Amino acid sequence: MSSPSRLFARHALLPQGWRRDVLLEWDAAGDLMQLKEGAAPPAGVEVAQYVLPGMVNLHSHAFQRALGGMTEKAGDDIHHAPDSFWTWRELMYRFARQITPGQMEAIAAQLFAECLRHGYTAVCEFHYILRDAAGALYARPAQTAERVLQAARISGIGMTMLPVLYSHAGFGEQPLKAEQARFRSDANDVLRIIEALAPLRGGQVEVGFAPHSLRAASVTQIRQVLDALPAGRPVHIHIAEQQGEVRQCLDVSGRRPVQYLYEQLDVDARWCLVHATHVQPGEVAQMAASGVVAGLCPTTEANLGDGLFPLAEFIAAGGRFGIGSDSHVSQSPVEELRWLEYGQRLQRQQRNVAVTPAERHVGDCLWQSALQGGAQAAGRKLGALAPGCRADLLVLDDAHVNLCGVAIEDVLGSVLFCGNDNLVRDVLCGGQWQVRGGRHVAQDAIAAAYKRTLAQLRAL
Repeated sequence: MSSPSRLFARHALLPQGWRRDVLLEWDAAGDLMQLKEGAAPPAGVEVAQYVLPGMVNLHSHAFQRALGGMTEKAGDDIHHAPDSFWTWRELMYRFARQITPGQMEAIAAQLFAECLRHGYTAVCEFHYILRDAAGALYARPAQTAERVLQAARISGIGMTMLPVLYSHAGFGEQPLKAEQARFRSDANDVLRIIEALAPLRGGQVEVGFAPHSLRAASVTQIRQVLDALPAGRPVHIHIAEQQGEVRQCLDVSGRRPVQYLYEQLDVDARWCLVHATHVQPGEVAQMAASGVVAGLCPTTEANLGDGLFPLAEFIAAGGRFGIGSDSHVSQSPVEELRWLEYGQRLQRQQRNVAVTPAERHVGDCLWQSALQGGAQAAGRKLGALAPGCRADLLVLDDAHVNLCGVAIEDVLGSVLFCGNDNLVRDVLCGGQWQVRGGRHVAQDAIAAAYKRTLAQLRAL
């Protein structure tokens, strides 16, 4: 048996808060074995000043990374039809029609390497490009999901793969449009993909299920998959993201999306309700009481002009939340958490919103809460420096001026709310060092493949 790998932390963020002089040990499988507080640094063991758990990115559409910066031009008719999520979506559809499985892998690997460099060590991939450009299933129905999982292996990031159920263009089971042909799946398609991916499950990989939304998947279809889905697997769904979606749901069902979901299905702690931007107080209370995770993606929600989730009310009700980079206009958990808080401050015209009676430091409350919610949404042993969890951790750059002389209780406040430099120096994921000195270990090769892919796509 090989000896465990070790790291000594002068300061480590444990579930109960910051602790001094912590020796961390992990095994060859990438699981933390034990943590010793108040230890002395053993000879020959690397010493780090600040160590904290890696963040979970609970909502990703990896292929959209290649769209970055390409949709920031207003339409010609802005006085009559302002740009919105719906106009952005048409541009995204056109892009999605061209992409090949190999290009998907190259884009995803670049994204995941960037996520690791900024402090994400796990990602939940909401994966809905399942068919070829002509709309036919591949000979291996899970082919595109396998290519994204291969990108996760190349980069070293942990993954929860969520094959998407996507059958309709809108409420009332409207037929899909031609540009949505690559997304088409029914309950049997999704179950075949989940079964095909089962052998890939392990310490770094989980496989769950994602009904795209109530407008794209019927309740009957969702039930069919849930009935066959192995117990405990995570379930994610887009919901109440835009006002237009809420109005359409009311027109068809007489209920708002979250209300309709809870009336029709057994929604519990394995669910992640992504966005849930436009929810009313009763829905906020219902979400919190059911134990779901609210999957919040502030940079994408801002980029698309969606709106602001009622975070303060959700926290007060005991709700659980995590963060995702969604369309990947940003790959930084710092930016997601910063704008999650800043959006609330702007809306409420007050400061220091994301706190609880037990935690008055905003940075610590945001980071710890997002860790817990993200781990729950991922369905993996994540989110804490604790025995049995994955050895996913970040070493901060203690030489950076933003951390010079900072009291330990202000470290996360400095990381989240001071400047724009990336303070993540080293990243361990599944017991393997994937980032050293701010660079991903395969950064050059991954970037070269990504550049070739962009050149191919932009030549179309």
